Amino acid sequence: MIIGLTGKNGAGKGVIADFLRAKGFYYYSLSDVIREEIQARGLAVEREKLVEVGTELRGRYGNGYLAESILQRIQPDKNYVVDSFRHPDEVAVFRSRPDFHLFTVEAEPQVRFERLKSRARENDPKTFETFLELEKREEASPRSEGQQLRACEQLADFRLVNNGTIEELHCRVTEVLQLLIGRLNRPSWDDYFMRIAKVAALRSNCVKRKVAAVIVRDRRVVSTGYNGTPRGTRNCYEGGCPRCNSLADSGSRLEECLCSHGEENAITQAAYHGVSVKDGTLYTTFAPCLMCTKMIINAGIREVVYNLDYPLNDTSFKLLQEAGVVCRQHKVE
Repeated sequence: MIIGLTGKNGAGKGVIADFLRAKGFYYYSLSDVIREEIQARGLAVEREKLVEVGTELRGRYGNGYLAESILQRIQPDKNYVVDSFRHPDEVAVFRSRPDFHLFTVEAEPQVRFERLKSRARENDPKTFETFLELEKREEASPRSEGQQLRACEQLADFRLVNNGTIEELHCRVTEVLQLLIGRLNRPSWDDYFMRIAKVAALRSNCVKRKVAAVIVRDRRVVSTGYNGTPRGTRNCYEGGCPRCNSLADSGSRLEECLCSHGEENAITQAAYHGVSVKDGTLYTTFAPCLMCTKMIINAGIREVVYNLDYPLNDTSFKLLQEAGVVCRQHKVE
């Protein structure tokens, strides 16, 4: 999951970030992008400069630029906490991820000011009046590319009030995390196996089209195959297939093609290693051609799931239906 944090200065975002990091979350701040820019200019990283350069970067590259830069660093198999959402367009960028949840952290102004005084940073406001004045500017900038903190807070999925102790805040965060754990998104079996097939396709050595298939029994992959020239011969991209290397029109000169298909290779690889595919399910990135269809039927495979249609396979569909092999499409981008 990705936990986003927004809220006013001294509300407790850093406390939550530290708590989540201790639980194994990886940490980023949208301000990291601004700090990197300030340091590249040889300037000191100060609060006023962070606001100024952040506004400048949004104006130059778009209001979602900071979020886009951080989202590129995030991997799908880790948990993250991302601090410093200060513009609605930054939130919108992360909303493209279904595992993103925005927390807003709130506390009374006097409580937050006392926290700033206790941490005694050189550039923090020294009087309560200066503190409130600074907050007002950051809450809703008149410039579209400026900070819009109030609008971010209104977009939050969870509101955490932090006027009490750190322990109380930790308990509240834990409650929300336990709620989110119950909503974790897992790919369906069809998504899972089709995505494996799409990764296998990246190993294809064919210069025309990358295709792959996986054969599954009892929800376990028993064989994989991708298209390319036969074992022990020159790879297609090394000139091994004259038809592919001459960039023949789609559907033409198929009788000259030396590349084996992904489904064909998945079946023959199983035979090569003595693995039965009877009653298995074949997941393929393209619907099978007629030749592969005949192999699928004769191998005893009972179901074919394909990602994209193939323009020359009407006869294949009819033959699969006649043979009692279930054939259905499951699209994965």
